[in-house]
Amino acid sequence: MNTLSSPAQRAVSAAIVSAFLLSASSIAQMPQAASSSLGLTIYRNGRIYTNDPASPWAEAILVRGEEILAVGDDDEVTGLADKGARVVDLERHFVMPGFNDAHVHIGGAGQDWLAVRLNGTQSVAELQKRLAAGVAQHKEGEWITGSGWDHTFWPEKKFPSRQQLDVVSPKNPVILTHISGHVAVANSLALQLSEVTKSTSNPSGGEIERDDKGEPTGMLKEGAAMHLVESKIPSPPPEQRRRGIELALADIAQNGVTSVQDNSAWEDFLTYRAIKNDGKLTVRITEWLPFAAPLEKLEQMRRDGGTSDPWLRTGALKMVTDGALGSRTAAMLAPYSDDPSTSGIMTMEPEKLRTLAVERDKAGFQLNFHAIGDRANRVALDAFQAAAKANGPRDRRDRIEHAQVVALSDIPRFARLQVIASMQPSHETSDMRWAEGRVGPERAKGAYAWASMQKFGVRLAFGTDYDVEPISPFRGLYACVTRELPTGGPQGGWQPQEKISLADCIRAYTSGSAYGEFMEGKKGELKAGEFADFIVLSNDLTKVEPHEYTNTKVLRTVVGGRTVYSAN
Repeated sequence: MNTLSSPAQRAVSAAIVSAFLLSASSIAQMPQAASSSLGLTIYRNGRIYTNDPASPWAEAILVRGEEILAVGDDDEVTGLADKGARVVDLERHFVMPGFNDAHVHIGGAGQDWLAVRLNGTQSVAELQKRLAAGVAQHKEGEWITGSGWDHTFWPEKKFPSRQQLDVVSPKNPVILTHISGHVAVANSLALQLSEVTKSTSNPSGGEIERDDKGEPTGMLKEGAAMHLVESKIPSPPPEQRRRGIELALADIAQNGVTSVQDNSAWEDFLTYRAIKNDGKLTVRITEWLPFAAPLEKLEQMRRDGGTSDPWLRTGALKMVTDGALGSRTAAMLAPYSDDPSTSGIMTMEPEKLRTLAVERDKAGFQLNFHAIGDRANRVALDAFQAAAKANGPRDRRDRIEHAQVVALSDIPRFARLQVIASMQPSHETSDMRWAEGRVGPERAKGAYAWASMQKFGVRLAFGTDYDVEPISPFRGLYACVTRELPTGGPQGGWQPQEKISLADCIRAYTSGSAYGEFMEGKKGELKAGEFADFIVLSNDLTKVEPHEYTNTKVLRTVVGGRTVYSAN
């Protein structure tokens, strides 16, 4: 076990002197200051993975309020507090920093908890059965929403149609969103109420799918097209919005996630604030703002939301530049290998994207672009490069969300431009069944390329894309290490050269994500001065086989020194 070396002792001394306004400078004087009245808790008898390269293992953590005061051996840490301190026995369980999910949609997850859940449906018939159950719980004429369906699991692997929804929902308007969030299917009544007809033009950056007679099939591709229908859905009452968000927050805590970087509606952010003001917020949230909104509005949102509260603040500007690979709407440099009729969709013209990027960068915003296809990634890098050239050097930490298929020649550009690759490893295990069919074997070499990114010195920030994927980070750890399906195989993994180690994956999910939101030194490692955000697990991840990662249970989640979830 590690001991508290002289540098560590000096760091602990400084932390306690600062916290308690002491004048003493030696470790021997600390116990007199560390009384139970100051809210000290000792977590001892653990196998603690600190994620701190200088001191990777420990047995105990001393916490005061929201902050860690010391990490080290049981005897040394216990000696820093008097007998009145609260003691928690970790019972030799594995402890690690809480996961910082770099990409979530809490608002959408909250809606999903209250809507028709279609995850895991194996056919159109099963989707219809679940929709029918939802219809039975609604009054005639009420809007019905649902999400999570994935046609790649169905025998015919085709999108559903409005007629298939009409069979079970003739008197309720319905829109059901694909698991990617980039396409949706609406029934005939929803299209009628939204005035989407044969003569309706495709909106810029979106597509209304049509049959051979030119009639809408019900499929709406990308946000601009989906908005035609979604804009007609009444906003949920505040109490319903809050109930859904509270269910999502409980799910997050149960899965060991202590911080998230969120892309939701401003109304959701205001709901988080209300929950925080009630003392019930269980995860730290950095909220992204909508890149394409007018600059004056963005600056007002930044002022209103704040940038300094460690529990709830605003962060980067998020822009969705293309679609998703599963729906063939991700923007590619060349046509899809399994459908040469399309190369995907860019949601904004590159020239306009660059112009807005320069303007928003000049205003001091961090830029954060969703880019899945190789063309979208190149366009995003071009925009970041233009902003840096126009506005001069500074610590930008611009990010590309997903970076799922990147031209190999563009990977070094991430490093040169110091662009963070914010990726979701569990997407690889979900998509590998069909990804190579979409893009072919050559382009697949740049797909989910974590190891190549690291090789060139690109910083990684990992997340789940919850509610597109389950919030569980353990699925991502499994993907990092194996690149195999959840059930196993292919042997050795798909594109195995892109595997990374468990340690690297944990780092990307914790300190890497913290760097991605300018919070390194406060999140992601268990050491003096950082927030007391950590989790206690049923498995020692460093000792079990990778297939056991997804069987790991969170026994306790601690955020800011407070237990927000306990399996007991």
